[in-house]
Amino acid sequence: MVLSHLISTRSIADRVGHNESVVKRIGVLTSGGDAPGMNAAVRAVVRTAVHRNVEIVGFYHGWEGVIQNEFKEMTSKTVGGIIDRGGTILRSARSARFREKAGREEAMANLRKNEIEGLVVIGGDGSLTGALKLQEEFDYPVMGVPGSIDNDISGTDYSIGFDTAVNTAVDGIDRLRDTAYSHDRVFVVEVMGRRNGFIAVECALAGGAEAVLIPEVPYSLLDICDSLKAAAELGKRSSIIVVAEGAARASDVKTFIEKNTGFDTRYTVLGHLQRGGSPTMFDRVLALRLGSQATNRLISGFRGEMAGVDGGKLVSHPLTYVLSTERQIDPSKLVLVEQMA
Repeated sequence: MVLSHLISTRSIADRVGHNESVVKRIGVLTSGGDAPGMNAAVRAVVRTAVHRNVEIVGFYHGWEGVIQNEFKEMTSKTVGGIIDRGGTILRSARSARFREKAGREEAMANLRKNEIEGLVVIGGDGSLTGALKLQEEFDYPVMGVPGSIDNDISGTDYSIGFDTAVNTAVDGIDRLRDTAYSHDRVFVVEVMGRRNGFIAVECALAGGAEAVLIPEVPYSLLDICDSLKAAAELGKRSSIIVVAEGAARASDVKTFIEKNTGFDTRYTVLGHLQRGGSPTMFDRVLALRLGSQATNRLISGFRGEMAGVDGGKLVSHPLTYVLSTERQIDPSKLVLVEQMA
């Protein structure tokens, strides 16, 4: 499937060339959970389109905005001064109606009525699934840009927002470690990650945590308690435990540790703090590269892909591949957490 896709897209590129525009008017939307850097991605999409002399509109509130026909004509000026802003100026939402065929038919009717010839969709796997459905059901051109703090999207080393979210969480962990040390306490820190532990593992490594709990790997709280007691016998008086929200509740872990060790234990849930704030330099540049890549390819006649990075290089993968492949935690990082504890 991937080989045939590469052959077909290469033939398109040979016919149209990189600078020739196949479409004249496109749209962009941000959908699902917001992520720092989405604004930078919107900016890249808009300014790339303008550079290619292609009209562009921005839909508000994700797929719901397409159903509601809620959009705005975008220009270079529209996206001025947003590269450093968190959140998304196009707003975001999860649309129950778009999950139904009738809702997608409404959305498609609006796209045709407004002569919008393709869409760049910035979001996570749910948003990209919606884009793929639109293409499969209506033969409509779409391109995806991975925007998710969870970094759980296949086909790219990093998704927009992950670096900022981890840095925000690590900053919180650093502050908690100071008070944990001052009071000889154990702190349990809950970070985002309902279905995966990508944020938790990076935070545990960068924050010097003694243990990390993630949904993908079985764990024993009794073993963690034994490790904490063994460390205390060697003179260690404070510890940090990082918990992905999908693995356990920090409050429950705190209660268990305190009951089975007698150590003064506290817990903190960082929650949606990880979604907000100004994006890091890494996320800004990543967003610009991915947004521009997706837009250029859509305008040049490609469709059904997601822009990504592989070893620092820009790549594009079919959405069918991206959405059928599960991104895995690097097991060597879990070993490293244990070694560094």
